[in-house]
Amino acid sequence: MLKRLALEGAPITPEESYVRVLNGFSASLDARSMGVLARDRDVAGVFAVHAAYPATVSQSDAVALATQAETETGASLPGFDGRGVVVALLDTGIDVSHPFIQPRLLPGIDILDPTAGAVAAANPLAPDQFEAHATELAGLVAGADGPNGLHGVAPAASILPIRVAGWQPDATGGVAIYGRSDQLLAGIEASVDPDRNGDAHDAARIALVGVVEPDAAFADGPLALACAGASILDTLVVAPAGNDGAAGPTFGTISGPGGAPAALTVGSVDRRLRSPAAHVFLGSGLEVLLTGEQQLGGTTPPSGTQTVDVISGYPGRLSYFDRHGFSAVAGKAVLLPPGMTSRIGVQRVVAAGAAAVLIDGAVPPGALGIEQSVAVPVVGVPSDAAARARELLAAGRPVALSVGAASFRPNSGYGTAAPFTSSGLAFDGRPKPELLASGVDLETSDPGLREDGSPRYATVSGSSASAAIAAGAAALLAQARPDLDAAALKAALVQGSDRAPGVDRGAPGIVDVATAVSTELVADSSTLALGSAFGEGAQLGAVLTLRNVSRRWLDITLDPAAAGSGAELTLTETHVVLAPGTDAVVGVLATVPTLPAIPGVLTGAIRVIPQFSRAFRVPWAIAVPVLRRPLLARVRLSQTTFVPSDVNPAILDVSAGRVDGTIEQPQLLPLTTLDIELLRVDGRPLGTLVTLRDVLPGRYRFGITGRDAKGRLLRPGSYQVRVVATPVGGGPPGSVDVPFRIR
Repeated sequence: MLKRLALEGAPITPEESYVRVLNGFSASLDARSMGVLARDRDVAGVFAVHAAYPATVSQSDAVALATQAETETGASLPGFDGRGVVVALLDTGIDVSHPFIQPRLLPGIDILDPTAGAVAAANPLAPDQFEAHATELAGLVAGADGPNGLHGVAPAASILPIRVAGWQPDATGGVAIYGRSDQLLAGIEASVDPDRNGDAHDAARIALVGVVEPDAAFADGPLALACAGASILDTLVVAPAGNDGAAGPTFGTISGPGGAPAALTVGSVDRRLRSPAAHVFLGSGLEVLLTGEQQLGGTTPPSGTQTVDVISGYPGRLSYFDRHGFSAVAGKAVLLPPGMTSRIGVQRVVAAGAAAVLIDGAVPPGALGIEQSVAVPVVGVPSDAAARARELLAAGRPVALSVGAASFRPNSGYGTAAPFTSSGLAFDGRPKPELLASGVDLETSDPGLREDGSPRYATVSGSSASAAIAAGAAALLAQARPDLDAAALKAALVQGSDRAPGVDRGAPGIVDVATAVSTELVADSSTLALGSAFGEGAQLGAVLTLRNVSRRWLDITLDPAAAGSGAELTLTETHVVLAPGTDAVVGVLATVPTLPAIPGVLTGAIRVIPQFSRAFRVPWAIAVPVLRRPLLARVRLSQTTFVPSDVNPAILDVSAGRVDGTIEQPQLLPLTTLDIELLRVDGRPLGTLVTLRDVLPGRYRFGITGRDAKGRLLRPGSYQVRVVATPVGGGPPGSVDVPFRIR
């Protein structure tokens, strides 16, 4: 194919090639080669490469702090330690000399630099800064013999480091730690065939992805296809949900490859037994608005007392710096407007130098200051006290906040989802994440040595830390149940998860490997995407496959009305009997009699009840997206009259997709395809110049060279390009025509 393309005038040099988990390659393309490639009969699709970033933040040398917090992982299985199970760690370089993880490390694979061996690299601009993320996640999975008995979930599992991210040049002229989605794809490829000899029998049992492609919850893109390919080769891909918080009711903040149906996508739960609290005083003159002990948000509590002036924050404000670059909040306590309690809202204020943050209402459980290493108190203020404080400030009367030194108290938010963890629907409408695991203040290894020569340790928070806990649990389960393939490992962990009383039974549960080990029946789809509803009476469907992974006959009852509202479910089978090792396919039909407010989502769960065995639920969702808003904006050609040129083409500038909602809860609407079509001035089609798949909302540019869809030069005359945007979820496409003339 590449030879044929070269003969057509589009020579392409692949940077990465994939032959195990999918059939494809990555390469840099110019306008002409991209068009030729997209038209080729052997090309299923052309996808953009995006950046992928580590999904945790560490607090270095903070083990003493975390010991006070007493964070539970909740993932253990007496008698099993992960021995004989290989966990591939797709992340940054790793500290191969750290004693907490060194005995468990296999020779690494470096995608960024094949000669480097996946060793943690130093920042080329600051040699004392090393890549740390992989060292931290490896310790959570398989660390052993740490201080005070510290160890990972599966301390005897083997870690295969695969470096897919590290110090690389960024757009500012500096460097940053990140990877590209094509490099992550190469890492998944390496995890199923580490020695690249074509034999996948040496595939890692678990592939833990430590980096995320923000907001890219595509279910049919290259990363999703690679996760499915790895699962077929018996490697379970465990991916973080992302750290972007909750989104709107339909498509939102789940990160890639977490949107892949085959991936086990993990969110974070706060399992700190204790959390920081301090005595707080809020008042104006002789008027006391709040006094007493209050729980604090953030992972690093303040160590001393402080008294600062309070100012009001502004609804929807994106920056707290003025046009001269000076902070408007430095050294102040900022009272955020009602509803602004997300990690993003808090981070913007803290980044501007605020000394404290006041939230209208109770502090959400978990770590709001997740990306800050500084100790800034985050205090919840009752709504009536917050309203009175705003009245006083508006009247010009000063309000002061005093916060005492913090200490640790019982954590009232124990067992609740951390507010930073991403959640919602993948872009095929599938509920994600499927599983929760500890993700706040976890103790682990950190690269390098302290001043006294002892190894460094850190606490980490974030959804990739949670994914590491889940990967360790998967290693324990794989050791205890070697009969389970990758899909069954995922299903057993999801179905065996623990849900607290009173929690929505369709919501993800917390990892519980001790329950998962007894699984006898698995549903290959841990969650169901029933599609999108665009009108009342819509009928949607999906398929649920049940497999008997036990050694006895199973008598199974299915209840479609166990949970959920707004849709009526009908199953082709409500009673199934399965022999050992067999499966059954059950059709699921949903009817939507009435639509909810748009955008919206209908959710529920099918209850599966094996006789004499533990029942479980399969959550489902139906998306109700917005239809009547434009998908394209600011579509312009840099030249409307030009001479054909491959060197100096006219530039088509397009803003594609849409972001609705609020700053706190964005509502994304990406595109399944973005097509650039060529037409005559009378509308007769001349073919498609470019088709880009899985397009996130953003600004895109394409070169219009003056050639037709087959690469031939256009004759002088009038033409037009039609930009066609097809949204995820199956809604109607939008289009914009732009005329131009060839001289």
